[in-house]
Amino acid sequence: MTGRDANVLTGTRIRERRLAISRRQSDVARSVGISPAYLNLIEHNRRPVGPELIARLADELEVPADELAEGREEIRISALREAAAHPVAAGAAPELEQVTEFLARYPGWSALLIAQARRAGGLERQLIDLSDRMTQDPYLLTTLHEVLSAVTAVRSTAAILVEEGEISPEWRARFHANLHQDSQRLSLTAQALVAYLDSFEAEGQAITPQDEVEAWLAEAETDDGAPDPGKLASDAARAMGTHLLAGLQADRLALPDALLSDGVAALPHPVDPVQLAARLAVPLDLVMRRLADLRPAGFHGAGLLVCDGSGVLTTRRAAQGFALPRAGDSCALWPLYHALAVPQVALARIVVTPEGRGFRTLSFAQRQQPQGMDGPLLTQALMLMLPVDGPAPSDALPIGPACRICPRAACPARREASILMAQAAPG
Repeated sequence: MTGRDANVLTGTRIRERRLAISRRQSDVARSVGISPAYLNLIEHNRRPVGPELIARLADELEVPADELAEGREEIRISALREAAAHPVAAGAAPELEQVTEFLARYPGWSALLIAQARRAGGLERQLIDLSDRMTQDPYLLTTLHEVLSAVTAVRSTAAILVEEGEISPEWRARFHANLHQDSQRLSLTAQALVAYLDSFEAEGQAITPQDEVEAWLAEAETDDGAPDPGKLASDAARAMGTHLLAGLQADRLALPDALLSDGVAALPHPVDPVQLAARLAVPLDLVMRRLADLRPAGFHGAGLLVCDGSGVLTTRRAAQGFALPRAGDSCALWPLYHALAVPQVALARIVVTPEGRGFRTLSFAQRQQPQGMDGPLLTQALMLMLPVDGPAPSDALPIGPACRICPRAACPARREASILMAQAAPG
């Protein structure tokens, strides 16, 4: 929110409150020790209001001071703008320049709209999580296979006992034992499946080793001390975590924190990572990884995506405000994939998400032959992402997380229908 928006909101709220309790402008001005003309300028958002004057006005207008000040309204204004930026509101064309006035005049309707938008966002996230689990959860798929296998075994054994006529006592006992074992297996597996399905209500639960490692790394960033791979649940996640930490440590030795911070401070902002790499005489991919790891001044909230030559994401460090998809399910329009076609060329692009959030991106791909000329040619691409302050420019590239959870119905790169938007019926 800009400073002008904050002043507009403050003055408007003072005026609306004064009119609501039927107080004359001159009476209120004299009571708080200012001239009626100055209060008129404040109410028309032509003068700033300091905290002391806000306190006196609030006392005179019989309202808590924070109801008049702009600080508590920043979140509400941001929430209203985010609701207006959702693709479902594209046809409505809300008047964004009047959002502060709307919030001041109709606080009840504003609160209702914000609550509905947040509830809809929560339901969308829950739907995405359930859809991801139903389609990609290896534990769920294995458990369902076990249930079907046990059901088939019970049915086959029961059919033999019913249809085969005379069966020797020895074979009948064997069939009864098999029936007992398969029914027990079915019961235990079904109980485990029900318990696991009940856990679907919990948000943010990791379902793959990569999800587990990413959640562990994100949690470690907020804690003191080095992350411990031993805290990871699965063997695969522990191996991935150990490998990740080794790579981060190697990068820190190759480009220490102090050297990177000094290099960033020596360049004009916004810092160009390509110029930074040239100044430090180190590879660009190393600089990109270290910027996403250290997040020095000017790179707070930065994220990093890395994919191999097949396009599969191998590293996902989320940027602030950017929702990452599950592994193997990403947007074809990401500049990350453009870089695969032009290795050794840095591509800078501003992108915008369906929610209207803008990000500066730098994408870079490189090719290697670690086993020599006779070995395979390996390609890797990286995309550094940094949140943009304020609205995204009009020429920003529209992207999304993944087709199945992206509401951009008219996207030319769409591979499948979105579960978030009702598709129009064919005419």
